[in-house]
Amino acid sequence: MGIRRRITWLVRKLIPQGKVAERTIKSGIWVSALNVGDRGLQLIMMIVLARVLTPADFGLMGIALLTLGAMRQFSELGLEAALIQQSQENVDSYLDTTWSLEIGRGLTMATICFFGAPYIASFFGEPRALELLQAIALAPLLYGLRNPAIIYFKKGLEFHKQFAYRMSGSMTNASIAIAYALIFQSVWALVLGYIAKEAMQMIVSYLMLDYRPRPRFDVPSATELIGYGKWITASSFLYFLYNKGDDAIVGRLLDASALGFYQMAYEFSNAPATEVTSIISSVMFPAFSQVQDDPERLRVAYYRTLQVTSFVAFPMAFGIAVVAPSFIEAFLGDAWLPMVTVMQILAAYGLFRSIGVTFSPVWKAIGRPDYITKLSFLRVVLMAIFIYPATMTFGVEGTALLIVGISIFPQIPIDIHLTVKSIESTYTRMLRELSYPLTASTLMATAVLLVETRLSVPWIMVEFFVLVGVGVIAYIVAAVLIWTLFDWQIQRNIRTIVKTVRG
Repeated sequence: MGIRRRITWLVRKLIPQGKVAERTIKSGIWVSALNVGDRGLQLIMMIVLARVLTPADFGLMGIALLTLGAMRQFSELGLEAALIQQSQENVDSYLDTTWSLEIGRGLTMATICFFGAPYIASFFGEPRALELLQAIALAPLLYGLRNPAIIYFKKGLEFHKQFAYRMSGSMTNASIAIAYALIFQSVWALVLGYIAKEAMQMIVSYLMLDYRPRPRFDVPSATELIGYGKWITASSFLYFLYNKGDDAIVGRLLDASALGFYQMAYEFSNAPATEVTSIISSVMFPAFSQVQDDPERLRVAYYRTLQVTSFVAFPMAFGIAVVAPSFIEAFLGDAWLPMVTVMQILAAYGLFRSIGVTFSPVWKAIGRPDYITKLSFLRVVLMAIFIYPATMTFGVEGTALLIVGISIFPQIPIDIHLTVKSIESTYTRMLRELSYPLTASTLMATAVLLVETRLSVPWIMVEFFVLVGVGVIAYIVAAVLIWTLFDWQIQRNIRTIVKTVRG
């Protein structure tokens, strides 16, 4: 069998179909492939551009993306979540209204970004950001023009289509940004790549679907969607404040270079968390929604999700923390070494994000999205109180320590309490599931640090790959030892995934 035929056979085998469990597993594989490909392209792009552009350039683009992110989160209507949560499979009757709302939202964002650019640039004390902000104002309009029927990719667990849709934009972004940067060595590479990505995804959304929306607005449909999505809207607003508010404070109190260091450290340290987060939020919410009325099935599904998530997230976070110095020196260059400490701190935040994101799909599925909003509000209040003194006293490291500290207490304890209550479980069961990967990752990190102290090679890149190899082997050995001695059921989940893929 030729390579092309093998790929075709594998793709057909992985098309989500059958029962909910099988479709969920196959959808998870597609989302994983999407996130690996998407994040891989993004990290490659950032590594290449880090050698060409300066930290200040990344900081300027960070200001533009921060502005877009603020407007996108503040105007979030929760329409996607409302459509996914609908019990009926066919939601065509809502799509025209959804499209009209999204176009209006995109046009409003574009207008505010373009005409507000002088004031935003002045707020951050970076006049160089003015033209970038005005150019990137086109992106939200393109985003709003997407075919609303792409909701079926998630609602129907058809993530093989979501893969094609999203990767078209990622490949366009990376190719244009890298090519432009290598030729012109300008921050405009980041802007043009981002706009091209939104344009490509908008075009592909119509090529992949037969549904053609019309500019029609139905008041009852809009009221119903927004009525469910009001908690999503509020939590989205608060999510931006605690997830991007630190960026805004760093950019305002320090400078563009400090923001560049902070955002780059966040991107690399939280890459695994971002991918795990995307998988969980994309796949598990619709999957949990389909078993929301069966507490036993919901509990079993949740713990399987937590086991797989923690099995991946713990070693990645520990590994990033221990190899950060070698990685930065090998791939980004000496100019980026000041971000080593903040990257190590933010690796812990990435771990808490990965575990924390398993909670919210359960709450949304059982009809309690208000939990997300209320916890987000608590986090924002704590950040507002402590972020200024932390940043002014300790710089970007202080900012990173603050957001990690809030995750440790009170965020994670409250999350665990609400989730245990929601799935009718126990704290002992929850903590036991987390203790297994924590122990294995601690053993892995210890092995890597021991090797690092005794390793002497002339090339830093060789050192990096040796340390990664040691970490992978050490974690596998530790995991096998733990599931042999204790009742860690991760191996059953792995076997189930393999069996499902094989058919």
